[in-house]
Amino acid sequence: MSTPDLWRRYREQLCVCDGIGLRIDPSRMEVPDGFFERMAGPMERAYDAMEALEGGAVANPDEGRRVGHYWLRAPELAPEPELRRSIEDAVDAVEDFTARVHGGDLKPQGAPAFTDLLVIGIGGSALGPQLVADALGRPGSDRLRPSFFDNTDPDGMAKVLEGLGDRLPSTLAVVISKSGGTAETRNGMLVARAAFEARGLDFARHAVAITGEGSKLDRIAEADGWLARFPMWDWVGGRTSETSAVGLLPAALQGLDVRGLLAGARACDEVTRRRDTPANGIPTNPAALLALLWFHATGGRGERDMVMLPYKDRLLLLSRYLQQLVMESLGKDRDLDGNPVAQGLAVYGNKGSTDQHAYVQQLREGVDNFFVTFVSVVEDGGADLEVEPGVRAGDYLRGFLLGTREALREAGRPSITVTVDRVDAFHLGVLIALFERAVGFYAGLIHVNAYHQPGVEAGKKAAAEVLAVQGRLLAHLSTTQDAEGLDAIAAGMERGEGDDVDIETVFHLLEALSGNGRVERLPGDGPFTARYRLPAA
Repeated sequence: MSTPDLWRRYREQLCVCDGIGLRIDPSRMEVPDGFFERMAGPMERAYDAMEALEGGAVANPDEGRRVGHYWLRAPELAPEPELRRSIEDAVDAVEDFTARVHGGDLKPQGAPAFTDLLVIGIGGSALGPQLVADALGRPGSDRLRPSFFDNTDPDGMAKVLEGLGDRLPSTLAVVISKSGGTAETRNGMLVARAAFEARGLDFARHAVAITGEGSKLDRIAEADGWLARFPMWDWVGGRTSETSAVGLLPAALQGLDVRGLLAGARACDEVTRRRDTPANGIPTNPAALLALLWFHATGGRGERDMVMLPYKDRLLLLSRYLQQLVMESLGKDRDLDGNPVAQGLAVYGNKGSTDQHAYVQQLREGVDNFFVTFVSVVEDGGADLEVEPGVRAGDYLRGFLLGTREALREAGRPSITVTVDRVDAFHLGVLIALFERAVGFYAGLIHVNAYHQPGVEAGKKAAAEVLAVQGRLLAHLSTTQDAEGLDAIAAGMERGEGDDVDIETVFHLLEALSGNGRVERLPGDGPFTARYRLPAA
C-alpha cells in the first residue's frame, strides 16, 4: 500500500478546495520533477485565453462567436447589461413556469395535473439533463418523472412511450433544439406529437420549446400556441448548456435544486480563476491542475485515453456526459493557426466497483494506453446497515476504490483521484464546472478551438446525402413494375438524375427498405443477386 514516499507526495501535491468540497490528488500520476515549472508559460497563456473568453472576446473564431456558458451562473460577468438581464430573466422564467406546473395552474388536456416529463433532445440537449436526473433524482418524488427521446430510433421511442402508457395524457414534453432543425429532435417531436394525437390530445397543450429566437422550432411553437418557449443562445454550445434552460428546466420540473446546481458551478468557476502557484509549482487551481495532468499523461497529443471511474451509482452517466464535453471539444484536425494536428482525448468508463468485474483486468495487465480518473464521494448515503461487524456496504465501495488505485499503481498505470463531499445539486454543479474549465484550459495548452465541431456537421451533411439517394431510389422504383437487380437499379437512378450513385449505399438502403416492408425483395442466389420492386398497391 502507501509508502512513506507516496504519503509525502500525496501531502505535497494534494489540491484542496475546502470551500466547494473538492480535492484533486495527482500523486499517482508520477509527474516528473520540473514539469509544472516548465509548463508555467503555456499555462499563463491558457489563463489569458480563458480570461479573454469570459470578458466577451470571440473565443470561437471559426464561427465568429463568443463563448459565454460561464456567464450563465454569474450573469454579472456578461459583457452587456441586456445580456445579463436575459440570463437572469431566463432563470426566473424557468422557476415561474415550474411553479405554475407544480401548483396546478397549468393543467394538461385530459388529466388533472402533469405527472411526467418527456425531454426530447440529443447530444448536450439530453446528456446533461440525463446526468442530472440520474444523479439527483429521488424515487417516489411527487414531482414530474423524467423520460427521454435522445435518438431517432423508432424502437427506442416506442419503448419510452410504452413506459409512459396511461400517463401520456399527463405528460409534459420539452423539445430542445437551438436551430430547430436538428433531425433527431425534430423526428422525436413528430413521433411524440403523433402519439398525443392518437390519444385525442392537442400536443400544443403539452409542449414546451427550448430553442433559439426565431428558429424553426421557435416559429412552430409560437404559431401552434405551445405552453412556453425558453431561450438558447448562440454563445452557449450544447455540451456546455447544462446551466442554461436546457438543463435547468427539466431539473426544476423534477423538483431538483437548480439554484444549488448554479451555486456549485459558480463557486467552482471562482476557484478555477486562481492563478496562484505555491513553491512546488503545482497549481492550486483544480481545473488547471487537471488540464496539466492530462497534458502530461497524453504528451499533449492524445496518446492515452481517459478512463472515468466514478465510485458512485449516481454518477454512472458522468462518463457519457464527459465523452461529449471532452471529445467533441478537443478532437480536432487543425489548430487555431490552421496547422494540421491530430488532437483529442478519448473518454470511456463505467462505475466502481462494477469496473472491478468488467475491465480492470485489462487496465492492470493489458495494453498501457490510458490513465484513470477516479471520482470518489466521501458521504455514503443510503442505509447504514453493517454487512459485517463494523463494516458497511459503503466501506467496501471505498475499499475497492483505494485497492484498485493501488493495484494500478503497482503495475505502473497512472491515475488521478477527484473527491467531492457528497452527490447533491451543489457538488454536481462543481463537477460540471470543473470539467468544463479543465477542457478550456487544456484546449489552450494544445492551441485548438474547443468550441466548434465541424466533424459533427460533416456527419449530418453525409446523412442528408444518404437520404437524398433514398429519395432517388424510391422514385426510380416507382417508374417500373418489374423487379430489378442492384446493378440495374443503380444504373436507372443515374439515368434519372444524371449523377453517379454509390452502389454500396443503394444496397444498404434496399436491405433496410425491404426489411421494413417498404420494398419487396425477390431472393436470388445471394445477397447481391436479389431483385427489388415496390409492393403491389
